Amino acid sequence: MIRPYEVSDKEELISIFNLNVPKYFDPKELQEFEDYLEVGKDTYMTIESENSIIGGVGYEIRKSDSSGRINWIFLHPQFSGTGYGKQAVEYCLTILKQDPIVKTLVVRTSQLAYKFFERLGYSLIRTEKDYWGKGLDLYLMEQVNN
Repeated sequence: MIRPYEVSDKEELISIFNLNVPKYFDPKELQEFEDYLEVGKDTYMTIESENSIIGGVGYEIRKSDSSGRINWIFLHPQFSGTGYGKQAVEYCLTILKQDPIVKTLVVRTSQLAYKFFERLGYSLIRTEKDYWGKGLDLYLMEQVNN
C-alpha cells in the first residue's frame, strides 16, 4: 500500500534509510532526507506491506523548468526486487503525468539504480562521478511526458 506520509512515519523511515547506507546512500544524505521530509512532506509517500512501513518515495513539480521529479525512493533491503519500488514510482508518475505543467520527468539516481529507471522509460542524460559520495555517482535521467 502507498499512502501519504505522516510525521509519525519519520523515525521508521529514517531507520530504513540507514539500512541503505552506505550501499545506496552516503551517510551525509540523511540530513538532506530529514530536511526534505520537513518541506516536501505533502508530496512524500510511505510504502507499507502488511501494515508495516517498508519504504518511501516522493515527487515534486518544478514550475521553473516544467519538470516532475521522483525523490528519495528507498525500501527496506528485504523488499528489494519485490515490485514495491516499481509500484511506488508508477504511483508518483501517474500524479506527475496528470499535471499540465509537467513536460519532462526527471530522476537523479546512482549507478546502482539507474537500470531500474531505464526499465520505467527513463533515458540517461549525464553522469557525474562521486556526486553523492565516494563511489556513488550521479545518474541524471529523463523522459518526456506525453
